[in-house]
Amino acid sequence: MQTRTLETGVGLFILAGMLALLLLALRVSGLTVSTNGDTYKLYAYFDNIAGLTVRAKVTMAGVAIGKVTAIDLDRNSYTGRVTMELERRVDNLPSDSTASILTAGLLGEKYVGISVGGEEELLKDGDSIQDTQSALVLEDLIGKFLMNSVNKDKEE
Repeated sequence: MQTRTLETGVGLFILAGMLALLLLALRVSGLTVSTNGDTYKLYAYFDNIAGLTVRAKVTMAGVAIGKVTAIDLDRNSYTGRVTMELERRVDNLPSDSTASILTAGLLGEKYVGISVGGEEELLKDGDSIQDTQSALVLEDLIGKFLMNSVNKDKEE
């Protein structure tokens, strides 16, 4: 009888551990059970998206204000189009605001950072942010550095 109680306790403990791991995995991946329906869409066009993913954060002054909902290629300008859903509480963004693709931490998680402009005209649902800064690609920087050092060696 005591063995049966011990086995049941161990089984419940393992089940609770598995549920905790599942909850942690959902939190880390950015998936949420509930969605906030009080949002609006903005678009931004970037020359290089380089690692930005759907469900990436959109922040302003370090505070999460939305998420990336879609990434696709604009066939007219051959640039990457990022669709963002922003919370309705930040619906007063000036039309000259800037969107940049930034990197968080050492693992290189990409997110969109919005810097506020100074125009009086505001962005509305479905508008595009005109001023964008593409992602900084480490491989490109290393390549430019190496090519520059090779060119200097040839000149000497």
